[in-house]
Amino acid sequence: MKINSNSDLLISPIITEKTTMLQERGKFTFEVAKEATKDQVKKAVTEIFNVKVTSVNIINKKGKPKTFGRNRVLTPGSKRAIVTLASGETINITEGT
Repeated sequence: MKINSNSDLLISPIITEKTTMLQERGKFTFEVAKEATKDQVKKAVTEIFNVKVTSVNIINKKGKPKTFGRNRVLTPGSKRAIVTLASGETINITEGT
């Protein structure tokens, strides 16, 4: 997949119980494109949400093997970015601002 814009880079926010606890400490989790780098993610979050990013951590999640009857398949993997914002900065993920 070719990354043409920042909206192509950030696929979606990840909202789970663990990530909502991280949001209280100024860390937000996004699913990003497989080709995304830390610098690209930092630039995209800064431009889209108008916040100051202090650090970006990347997680590559591998797919898991599953069995459906006699067929064995591999679920798709994903790439996630945990973005740490400067103190006082926040993102309202439900509204996108």
